[in-house]
Amino acid sequence: MLPDAPDAHAALHADFRWKVPADFNIAWACCGRWAASPATARLVAVAWEAEDGRSGTLSYGQLQDQALRLAAGLQRMGVQRGDVVAVVMAQRPETAVCHIALQLLGAVVMPLSMLFGPEALAFRLQDSAAVLAVADETSMDHLLQVHAACPALRHVLAVGAAAGQGSIDWRTVLARPAGRFEPLVTAADDAALLIYTSGTTGPPKGALIPQRALLGNLSGFVCSQNWFGSGAPQASDEVFWSPADWAWTGGLMDALLPTLYFGRRIVAFQGRFTPERAFDLMQRHRVTHSFLFPTALKAMMKAVPAPQARYRLHLRSVMSAGEALGDAVFGWCRQALGLTVNEMFGQTEINYIVGNCGRFVDRDGCSQPGWPARPGSMGRAYPGHRVAVIDDAGRECPRGTPGDVALHRLDVHGQPDPVFFLGYWKQPAATTAKFTGDANDSWCRTGDTAVMDADGYLWYQGRSDDVFKSAGYRIGPSEVENCLVKHPAVANAAVVPKPDSERGALVKAYVVLAPGVVGNAALVQALQQHVKGRLAPYEYPKEIEFIETLPMTTTGKVQRRVLRLQEEARARGAA
Repeated sequence: MLPDAPDAHAALHADFRWKVPADFNIAWACCGRWAASPATARLVAVAWEAEDGRSGTLSYGQLQDQALRLAAGLQRMGVQRGDVVAVVMAQRPETAVCHIALQLLGAVVMPLSMLFGPEALAFRLQDSAAVLAVADETSMDHLLQVHAACPALRHVLAVGAAAGQGSIDWRTVLARPAGRFEPLVTAADDAALLIYTSGTTGPPKGALIPQRALLGNLSGFVCSQNWFGSGAPQASDEVFWSPADWAWTGGLMDALLPTLYFGRRIVAFQGRFTPERAFDLMQRHRVTHSFLFPTALKAMMKAVPAPQARYRLHLRSVMSAGEALGDAVFGWCRQALGLTVNEMFGQTEINYIVGNCGRFVDRDGCSQPGWPARPGSMGRAYPGHRVAVIDDAGRECPRGTPGDVALHRLDVHGQPDPVFFLGYWKQPAATTAKFTGDANDSWCRTGDTAVMDADGYLWYQGRSDDVFKSAGYRIGPSEVENCLVKHPAVANAAVVPKPDSERGALVKAYVVLAPGVVGNAALVQALQQHVKGRLAPYEYPKEIEFIETLPMTTTGKVQRRVLRLQEEARARGAA
């Protein structure tokens, strides 16, 4: 057995080895192998529910059958290996079927958010030269608006209430048997997904993700879910749900695909997120594991401070990512939910590389303590990933010195890390710029600033573009935002620099107030004193502006860049 914490982290890295076969296919790993066995084919893969009350389940056998029918139908429509196919749908069983079917074809799946407007859809469809789009009623209108402007887009497959609006309907395709369709064999390095970055610091880029990247996610998934996935699927009562959109990396690679990889049940909810609905859903489906991003947890904390008094929850593990969680929400989860949230960190290009681990399963199949979470920390490198904080020249920073979080191409044993993306779609220069060093000794920069402490824990400072200086002091916005959220009047906050001739920049906070709270001068002063009394004097916001909602990406991240540019525009207008 591996030793207990605090040596568990080092022992896991020493003991861990990647096992990446030459040929690997996500469809087989996440569905085909389970459908092939009578013992697991009958297990529920997807339990789905819509906002209007409709619900149902899809077993692994049914998922495989529908995926084979869809793959055969798409092949007849001319979809070939390597073609890009857009999937623009909510959390619903058809979305899971699409992913399995397209991987059976060797196509490249481009998941797109149902929240995208016409311009966002057109950019991605044109840039990727997608040949087919699959859409439901949440996105069909916007998709049809741009169809004519996307010359490569030959067909639009209509799902659900959108039936009749596309060039072909879902039910028509699935009504025909798969016949002699044979799934394609894919190499581990073959492209599987094209996921466009959320564009927090610039225009979105398409990150091309290989089949092997799913394997690269698994050590982090197992650790962050407190040994989720151990044991035979038929003997497990584990149920996963997350409000994260399956169109982005957090919902797809951190929820849907790894849950199916381990043969477990995932809940798909097609509807709007509310804190009360989230708790009700978790209660009714007996959800044991979840991914709840900080924005969702903050809303749940403010709306339902004592959930255990209203709901019977079965949660065993919750992970969080996307933004710094902060010790206020971290503490509430411990007190109100009775569990320690495992924060994790990654990005579309190199997902799931850092995080916390309450427990893990050792090589003998026994549950062991992991490394204790430290409130406010991103955690430590997950097994198989060599992570460091580096400076502009690519040198590792001394412990305690801020720098860019980076992942090495090779793990601690000198073997290739399978989590890496293949590159940016049609942007070789941007791909090259992502790395520092030569081919045999290169680091992939995340663009996120952090400090690594003496024990290897990382402490998030913010996006490299979000960190700024005020009167010579370096300001990491997440620390100030976390402090503001601890005040009962604050639901959420974003901190940005406001141009100032004397200091270079002032610390400015945009604050979303809790329900029923009125913003006024007295509250501004109270919030300033609240921060001043807890952080360094130079960190408190010199200016506070109350705002109804913060600008967010479709992945749930605050777009500080939008607010920063707004402040710069205001400064130019006042000059």
